[in-house]
Amino acid sequence: MTTNEVNRPTKKRAALSAALMTAACLSLAACNATRGAGEDVSSVGHDTSQAATNVQQGIANTTGAASR
Repeated sequence: MTTNEVNRPTKKRAALSAALMTAACLSLAACNATRGAGEDVSSVGHDTSQAATNVQQGIANTTGAASR
């Protein structure tokens, strides 16, 4: 067996380990990005709901109609 044949599995293992670590890092980054996007969407929904409530109360105050 030559030195080259002995090093070949080690190089493959190192390349596989590097690829798996890269995939794990990208996966974790994607999770954080997705969670951040979810929080942003939730915030927009909350703000929209609050604005709708304010408009409804403004209309009720202007027209004298009772709001729910």
